[in-house]
Amino acid sequence: MTPQEFRQYGHATVDWIADYWERLESLPVAPDVEPGQVRSLLPARPPERGEPFESLLRDMDDIVVPGLLHWQHPRFFGYFPANTSGPAVLADLLSAGLGVQGMSWATGPACTEMEEHVLDWLVEILGLPDHFRSGSRGGGVIQDTASSALLVSLVAALQRAGKGAVRSDGVGARRYGIYVTAETHSSAVKAAVITGLGERTVRYVRTDPATLALDADHLRTLVLRDLADDITPLLAVATVGTTSTTAVDPVAAIGRVSREHGIWLHVDAAYAGVAAVCPELRWLNDGVAEYADSYCTNPHKWLLTNFDCDTFWVADRAWLTGALTILPEYLRNAPSESGLVTDYRNWQIPLGRRFRALKLWAVIRWYGVEGLRRHIREGVATAARLAEWIRADERFELTAPHPLSLVCFRLRTPPGTDADEAGRRLLDRVNASGTTFLTHSRIDGRITLRIATGGTFTRPHHVEQAWQCLVREADRLLASGLDQSHGRGAG
Repeated sequence: MTPQEFRQYGHATVDWIADYWERLESLPVAPDVEPGQVRSLLPARPPERGEPFESLLRDMDDIVVPGLLHWQHPRFFGYFPANTSGPAVLADLLSAGLGVQGMSWATGPACTEMEEHVLDWLVEILGLPDHFRSGSRGGGVIQDTASSALLVSLVAALQRAGKGAVRSDGVGARRYGIYVTAETHSSAVKAAVITGLGERTVRYVRTDPATLALDADHLRTLVLRDLADDITPLLAVATVGTTSTTAVDPVAAIGRVSREHGIWLHVDAAYAGVAAVCPELRWLNDGVAEYADSYCTNPHKWLLTNFDCDTFWVADRAWLTGALTILPEYLRNAPSESGLVTDYRNWQIPLGRRFRALKLWAVIRWYGVEGLRRHIREGVATAARLAEWIRADERFELTAPHPLSLVCFRLRTPPGTDADEAGRRLLDRVNASGTTFLTHSRIDGRITLRIATGGTFTRPHHVEQAWQCLVREADRLLASGLDQSHGRGAG
């Protein structure tokens, strides 16, 4: 493709994306496809000769779009938002066009230094501690996801617990304990498996029945029990905004236990941390400055930045880079050996890395801090209104606190009916309507439905439309007659 052809088809591609965003609201949120249906529309063999780019854009309309769950749809309320925005998309295009491989300072000085600078901006914007800044003992890096952030935190914790010996000698026969709750993201267990520690190292701390937040007293009990069994307490995960309900663990209380026993404290604020851009929500940071050894939050969830972009900080970079620095001859260079630059390949699992800082830089510059605050506040306010509608409606009940932009609720069902089956059927009805998409979780072993607001294109009237869909489908479901064992009458 020549530069002239790239210009022509680049314009056409940007037009296609803009047209897609403009028509999103008219599309069904979820696809009506069966497994294998999309592949059946694709040629069995790759083309021998090149095809015009116009045919690819036609296939986007005919094959790809009808087979998508539209995460950017204004009535997509499942999981958490995976926000995109115009400035972020354009900056991603710039990153792709530059094709920088930013594994070290020498391979992309601007890539590295912009990342350091933008992460320092975020420390200020989010009210995080100064020891997370690049000029301090700590510092930040952009990981792909919070799962990677947790994994490298665990590796750094092992490095510190073994006083550097784990890198050369491995874990050996030493036994460790990792402390989470049933609400902690599944990446904690996966990290234990990847590092070879295994699921047997994972201890589940009780949660408060009212808040679903970690019980620090029970954490202390489990830690003392491990110590008595000659097991080294290694890592505690405090979640600020759990996936199921956005519960906020008591970071300070967890931190006091962790500090007392030399436990690495990782604060996973993947969803909720960016909300601290609003001064009135800075309580989300309570305990982070005093106790967090590592901390992460995802601009790609709620801060108008394309996936993937997890911002991750450590209080002391030495344990992280000490564990992950590998230096073959082909990576040696004078700037790295001077000690004056950052080589981000030593802060992550893979060697290579993209120029992710560009999209974060573009988003902050386009919206400004006040624009980011406005986006967060609208999501919180919209969720609060939805919660009021649910609270006032005798057909539904709230199932968890809603401090941010997620509302959890369930359908009230007549005595003798299966409440979980009713919840699943209501969810299926709503999602099959094509007008709204929700997801579910479990609280106290029972199905609960979730509505996560805060999407880039979501406005208050879209949430009202979703509520109307819920009420309409709930009325139809209740009128059909619920049966505990077989769900008869669900036409």
